[in-house]
Amino acid sequence: MSVTDLPAVTDYPLPVAADLPPARVPWELRADRAVLLLHDLQDHFLDVYGPGSVLRETLLRNVSRIRDVASAAGVPVVYTAQPAQQDPAERALLTDFWGDGIGRRPHRAGISEQVAPRGGDTVLTKWRYSAFQRSTLAEDLRRAGRDQLVVTGVYAGIGCQVSACEAFMRDVQPFVVGDAVADFDESRHRSALTWIASTCGVVRSTDDVVAALS
Repeated sequence: MSVTDLPAVTDYPLPVAADLPPARVPWELRADRAVLLLHDLQDHFLDVYGPGSVLRETLLRNVSRIRDVASAAGVPVVYTAQPAQQDPAERALLTDFWGDGIGRRPHRAGISEQVAPRGGDTVLTKWRYSAFQRSTLAEDLRRAGRDQLVVTGVYAGIGCQVSACEAFMRDVQPFVVGDAVADFDESRHRSALTWIASTCGVVRSTDDVVAALS
């Protein structure tokens, strides 16, 4: 992979419940405390999985299930999305690692239609790995009186992991959905889940999260 391109990803199996790292803390997910985050599910980032990707379709199906249940339960739904065009001064050090990003493919900046925002959802402009950086997410959580963040999306070991960690550092309990996030390969995916479960959050399956929010 060059610093200006995302890699082409070979499908790998998303983890099943038995594969997920155990929780170190006794946190219980509750619909009246949670906010659902759909992290960077833009076509540009999902294109790494290629046409006909089973991984991509499974990821989006799981996210869609959670999103439907969350909406029905009155759980606020928040998206992050990087702008199609970014001034170099705004993009700053991201350019060193990832080049121009979506700026090279602005027609792919939209959020996947399979999980597209609906009326009443919040779409935050994404500037850095963490969903909290230069956004209103922390304030939105406080205003809503909510202190749990359910994390789905891509990529598990970059923005999802960093957002979960920053939630923890802001006294918000992160719940990362192990089969509703994805990464560049299975090793990175599993490593991210292990790190989160051992340091800052709880990793749960889609079925567990659906049951908790229903």
